[in-house]
Formats: sequence, structure tokens, C-alpha cells
Amino acid sequence: MTVRVALLSRDQIDRLPERAREVVEYRKSGLSLNHIQGCPLDCAYCIRHTYGLWDQRVPRALMSEAQAVEELVTHRYFQPHVTPVQVFNRATDPFLPVVRPHTFAVLEDLDERGLTNHVLVITRHQMKPDDIDRLNQLQHVKVTLLFTYSGIQNKAIEPYPSHVAAESLTLMSRPESRRYRTILYWRPLVPGLNDSPEHLEAAHELAQHADATVFTGLFYRGEIAAYYKANNLPEPYEDTARRKIVPETLEQRVLAAFGNSTPLFRKTSCAVAYAHGLPDYNGHYGIRELCDICPLSQLELCAGAHRVPSPERLQEVASTLPEARGLVVVDITERAAVVSGLETEQPRYYLQHALGFQVHDVRHPHRERRHGRADIGWKGETQDD
Repeated sequence: MTVRVALLSRDQIDRLPERAREVVEYRKSGLSLNHIQGCPLDCAYCIRHTYGLWDQRVPRALMSEAQAVEELVTHRYFQPHVTPVQVFNRATDPFLPVVRPHTFAVLEDLDERGLTNHVLVITRHQMKPDDIDRLNQLQHVKVTLLFTYSGIQNKAIEPYPSHVAAESLTLMSRPESRRYRTILYWRPLVPGLNDSPEHLEAAHELAQHADATVFTGLFYRGEIAAYYKANNLPEPYEDTARRKIVPETLEQRVLAAFGNSTPLFRKTSCAVAYAHGLPDYNGHYGIRELCDICPLSQLELCAGAHRVPSPERLQEVASTLPEARGLVVVDITERAAVVSGLETEQPRYYLQHALGFQVHDVRHPHRERRHGRADIGWKGETQDD
């Protein structure tokens, strides 16, 4: 008998923190569906800290799959065949045994609608041979499995062992003819914790199995820092930041360890797009120093799709969203559009995906060579984050 997640009552849902009640939320790499929340894996750096859900270890559902998918595809931010989607990436693992049937129900519902959107599924859990067959039955959605792997051996920080994700990646990448793609999601890289030469070599070996690899650092928000302090965990940085932290010397060591021997990317969307043979849906091509590690074939694809929107076009797309009608175009270059007047990040992501072009908020500048990451660990750093 298939075990499923228990459905919360209306009263229980009303008692959740405000952000936890938001089932559909735009995050950088896609429109995120999170009607199931709760995870027993206990990674100390989990983003659940910032949603008031850290203590929720048992997965619970806020609504049925049918309701959740309908809420997703009718959301004002959702564009059929355009908007990248993420499933259960905020508050649970999609392949926990009790969550797995819900994950497949969402994927199959989206596929039955004939949608061809990218769908990203991020996991560190054990996958099984049967999962290959079921994923291969999907005909339309472009599914990418991103296997979170860090190599962290400190069980107080990451109790669930990284070798499980490594084994799942190897298993799921094995079939030559498969409809889905696999990504080594190498994160979080933290100096002094999992960046030894041995750690880098292990990741390089694992990357040979994946369609592509993306590396990134730690989200070290205030809530996460407070948890580290309260539990006497080794604090990786003196300061917190709104963006992921990848110090300059760490990036240089990663690039040297890989040495252009396997497809390696700084951004999730770049890796996903490459794996499917498509141009980057986040339009990073204009930021050329970001692309200096990309395969030539991918550069050519992205160059062919690169279109700089006019101010009028940007305003036209923004006018479809009530929360973006106050948008002011500050500047548009080959790199990106810089705007003001947006109260939150979510409409910015909508504009970015609708246009296939980078849109930056003037309040949070993207500094050259830092690739939209925190300034911590870079020469001449400023604390704009």
C-alpha cells in the first residue's frame, strides 16, 4: 500500500507562519510549488529556517495534488511552455518515501496537460530503478533531476550522508536513452568544511556521471546563523548575506580542479539549459564573464537567443502584473536591464523568464565577476547585501 502525506486541516494551515502558507512562490530558478512541507533530513543550513518551518520534520500537505497543480498553472506568474517550475524545493525532499508518490502525481499532471516547461526536481535522497521507468513515461515536460551533493562529513551539519545522492545520481544517469536529465548540484561549498583537495577530486569524479555540474555556496541568512550559534556549530562566516557566498579563492580552486574536463556551470539555469540542448532561460549570456567556462556549443546557442529588450517592451511585459506597474527602467545594456520600483523579487523573476534576459534591481547591484553572489570573500568587498 502506498503511504501518502497527511492533509492539514484549515485551522492547522491558518496557524502556519505566513510565508509557509504560500504554496506557489517565485524563486530564482523557477516558480516553486510547495504544498508539502516538512523534512526529517535535518541539514543545519536548510532554507526552512527562514520560513519558520525548521521544527516541522514530518511532511504534511496543505492541499491535494490536483488543487496544487491547478493553483500553479493558473497563477499570474505561470506562462505555459515558458516558466521554469520547481517541485518541493523549499520545505521537503521530493523523493522521501512518503513524498515520492506526490512528486510523481505532480509531474504526471503537468505532463498530461501537454506542457513543455522545464521542471526541476532537487533531491539528496535515494532513488530506485523503478523511478527511471516512470520518469521516462513523461512525454512533454522537460524534467531535470538535480542531486544535491556536498561531501560534508560533519553529521551535526549534514546528518544525511552525501554518498546516497552520489549513488542516486550514478543510477539515474546510467540509461543512455532517457527523457529526463541529471545534474550534479554541488552545494553548499564552504571553505574549511568540504573544500579540501580530496573533496574537490571526489566531486570531479562524480561529475563524470552527470549531464552537467553546477557549483554554488551557502545561503547564510540570519536565521541560519542564529541556529549555528545556538547549537555550537562551526560558524563559516562572520557576516550573513542575502545571496549565496562563494569566496573568490574557492571559485578559483573549483575551476582549477575541473580544468574544462567536464561541463561545469556557475548558475543552475545554465546547467539545466545545457543538459537539454537549449539556450539559458535566465538570459545570462549578456554577462560574458559568467560564460567563460561554458562549452562553445552552449555559447553559440545562447548567443543565437540573446535579444536585448527595448524599454517599451520591458514596460509592456511589466504592465501585466499589478505589482510591477510602478517599474522604472533605469538602464538597459547588452548585460542586463536595471530597474527600480519593484517591492519584491518575484516580479523580477517573471520579467526575466518572459524576456529571456537578465533583469536586475538597482538596490542590489550585480558586481562584475561576482556572478550575483554575496560580496563576502571577494577583494574590495562592500556590504551591499
